[in-house]
Amino acid sequence: MSFHVPVLLKESIDYLVTNNSGIYFDGTAGFGGHSQEILNRLIDKGKLFATDKDLSAIDYCKKLFSDDNRFSIYHTSFTNIDSISKIEFIDKFDGIFADLGVSSYQLDSSEAGFTFREDTNLDLRMDKREGLSASDVLNKFTQDEIARILFEYGEERNSRLIAKRIVEYRMHERIERTFQLKSIIEEITSPRFLTKTLSRVFQALRIYVNKELDELKIFLEKSIPLLQSGGRIVVISYHSLEDRIVKNIFKYESLSCICPPGTPICICNKEKRLNIISNKVYIPTKIEIDNNKRARSAKLRVAERV
Repeated sequence: MSFHVPVLLKESIDYLVTNNSGIYFDGTAGFGGHSQEILNRLIDKGKLFATDKDLSAIDYCKKLFSDDNRFSIYHTSFTNIDSISKIEFIDKFDGIFADLGVSSYQLDSSEAGFTFREDTNLDLRMDKREGLSASDVLNKFTQDEIARILFEYGEERNSRLIAKRIVEYRMHERIERTFQLKSIIEEITSPRFLTKTLSRVFQALRIYVNKELDELKIFLEKSIPLLQSGGRIVVISYHSLEDRIVKNIFKYESLSCICPPGTPICICNKEKRLNIISNKVYIPTKIEIDNNKRARSAKLRVAERV
């Protein structure tokens, strides 16, 4: 079984772990790559709490860290960081981390239902218990709604044409399998651009059905007040929309005033809650990208609680 190769592993954990006896949160445990490195940096007093929406990742991590009482994991979204802090009687975390990428196992496994390279159920939900599947979206939504999803979340230029063909196809047959969607796209896409188009379409549907952008905003907004003074929040994103959300929230929270220019006295009462560690966006080296092609779009941002 092929699992996720952790991206920007050393860089992210170097920034994250500043107290080796601290309490940390990994919102996207996946198959334990970053969690393992966090635990490697902690002494016996340290603690790591984690979440993941994928049950296969939860089961894997429970086995991987079964002998480590510093580790606890919850089968839920990282948006529930505040609930977990209450359950575990945690006032503040020393560091909060999220890697927003999809694991290699999820992308390649027919069982996980994320791949377009094998014929499998067109689902794309991280947590199969929640919300609409990708199949539901393609069979129930209007042509305009489907086109908007493909353009907004996948930046797919042929979104309108693809949406039109999807609606025409479903008039004769319900779309339930990945190869059905793949065949629709193959009919109207040059072989030269097929893989990139498929990637964008499946990415758009995945982001939509998992509410990934909304959940990212909620997670960041809940995380900041839960950070210890001097504690770090580290996020790795892989999509321009994700990175923009992280960048904008970090920037807003680093401001001490948002009054209009020229206002003689500050009246906004804005509280500065973060210091941006560096305006530089950290990206993988060429060596890392050569060893792991899926790292090529990764961007790492770091901020510190005031």
